[in-house]
Amino acid sequence: MKDNTDTYDLSWDEWDELQRPAPEQTDFDDVVEAAISRRGFLTGVLAYGSGAAVMSTGLLSGTSVEAQTASRFGFTPIPVQTDGTVHVPEGYTWAPVARWGEPLFSDAEELSQETGMSVTSSDRVFGENTDGMEAFVVDGRQVIAVNHEYVNPRENLPHQDGEVLSADDVLTLQNMQGVTVMEVAEGDDGWAIVVDSDLNRRITQNTPMTIAGPAAGHPLLQTPDDPAGTTVLGTMNNCGAGKTPWGTYLTCEENFNGYFGSTDPAFALPEDYVRYGISLEGRYAYEKFDARFDVSQNPNEPHRFGYIVEIDPTDPTSTPIKHTALGRFKHENAAAVIAPDGRVVVYMGDDERGEFLYKYVSNDVYTPGGPTSALLDDGQLYVAKFNNDLTGEWLALTPEATGMDEAEIAIYTRMAASAVGATTMDRPEWVAVNPVAAEGYCCLTNNSDRGVAPNAGGDETPVNGPNPRAENDYGQIVRWYPSNDDHGARTFTWDLYVMAGNPTVHSDAYGGSSNINEGNLFNAPDGMQFDSTGLLWIQTDGDDDNEGDFAGMGNNQMLAGDPMTGQIERFLTGPKGSEVTGLTWSADKRTMFVGIQHPAAPFPDGEGMLPRSSIVAVKRVDGAMVG
Repeated sequence: MKDNTDTYDLSWDEWDELQRPAPEQTDFDDVVEAAISRRGFLTGVLAYGSGAAVMSTGLLSGTSVEAQTASRFGFTPIPVQTDGTVHVPEGYTWAPVARWGEPLFSDAEELSQETGMSVTSSDRVFGENTDGMEAFVVDGRQVIAVNHEYVNPRENLPHQDGEVLSADDVLTLQNMQGVTVMEVAEGDDGWAIVVDSDLNRRITQNTPMTIAGPAAGHPLLQTPDDPAGTTVLGTMNNCGAGKTPWGTYLTCEENFNGYFGSTDPAFALPEDYVRYGISLEGRYAYEKFDARFDVSQNPNEPHRFGYIVEIDPTDPTSTPIKHTALGRFKHENAAAVIAPDGRVVVYMGDDERGEFLYKYVSNDVYTPGGPTSALLDDGQLYVAKFNNDLTGEWLALTPEATGMDEAEIAIYTRMAASAVGATTMDRPEWVAVNPVAAEGYCCLTNNSDRGVAPNAGGDETPVNGPNPRAENDYGQIVRWYPSNDDHGARTFTWDLYVMAGNPTVHSDAYGGSSNINEGNLFNAPDGMQFDSTGLLWIQTDGDDDNEGDFAGMGNNQMLAGDPMTGQIERFLTGPKGSEVTGLTWSADKRTMFVGIQHPAAPFPDGEGMLPRSSIVAVKRVDGAMVG
């Protein structure tokens, strides 16, 4: 048996690159050179101040934003860190709330430092690799729903160095992923899980779910175990999240492709597999022990993943729903907002190099207390086209525009977006909508292929307005302003809120925008969330080697950004090797819950202990609100 552990240290983007390496020679060499001299263009697309689509040039070299305006931040920025723990500003504290393997129910076994988690308890504990999360109040109780994106087999199966050797190993890994819904409460010792709460629930890769929307029942979703194509087991690679206006949780399936493989090396991969990154060898060897993930036996099973799933956190007996009308791709998160006419709008990013930014608009309107069952199943899916003149439009993915029927658009959404000529983007990650202004933001985390190679569908990825740098290792955040302040509108204007970079290394566009300086360096903006006051919290998942192009950036971090001024300051740093991801608040806004994923250090339990992804609670010493 081949040892899969040599791929476990790769990021999902690196793993995709391994499956589909970029060509050594490209047709885009002229674009690469052009990007390096785009400074004149860039000054026109960087803007600050809600409602501003274009401001004066000189933002790349003028007086710093911090010197021009008073700060709205209630903290003193902290320096970079390279150690194995969390750091917050003076006047703030942090403490763990939940960590991988912590029991949700009193009958669950404790985590073993030698063998990890037993298969019998693996679905009754807090899962692995915490990611997006949202907080809810249920009958006066505080409930957090949180994603568990993927597993780290070396830590999860430590007694066999991460090698998957049996069906029990596969089931253990499957149970550690998905979603946790848990009640938490604050006591004398801080926030903690309420063990045995009747609201506690684990949703795993084997939990039954209903398929809804235009693709439900389609032959491409039918399997021997589900000939009707309307019920699927599980959700996987749950990355970012969202909350509906009616109080349900949206979990987003991202890198689902890596869980499938083939026990038949001669199996001919269908054409659509290439676009979605499905190969003959899975990342975790599921296909060797669970026939559902063997595409040579179940070629339609991958079509049943890559959706947004709705979960009711108030009812542990409810069946999660996969909403195919929201499209099938590598969903990063879901940012829901109500348009002025009452329609529901959901913004979504497809996190792969050269893929697209989407939005969905319901046909029906949302009425508080009214029916909601059709709001995410009956509507129009759009994809973004950004023009270099700082305008843009949402292109409707209709049968007329794509040559595909509605079910095919829902299943093969990437191909539909390519068919209408959408703008290829630098890995669209989290989207956030400002609660106090009509504007949306998307983290474009990075794209080493920009100007170098096409996306997986063959669409070219030239340097363009919202993606202004070739071989982009730093990332940027694009912002758009819907026409007439209406998120349901078909047109928008846009600018760049920030371009990450390193001005201590580069003097050109790779040094970043003028709101980047030696004191707030970061790369790979990923998670993103607004607080109730309109401050933008930015979380990173980038290179933390602190060398070369990334010198001075330290560990991954969380920064606060002011949309009015462009000011960005560092608030929190994570342990070495970790991604800082997922953010929500207690009902009274006096606690900020932050996710720490895949720490390399023995966090949070200390030397000699297994590293454990965790949620931490951040509070002000004086008890004031933090968001």
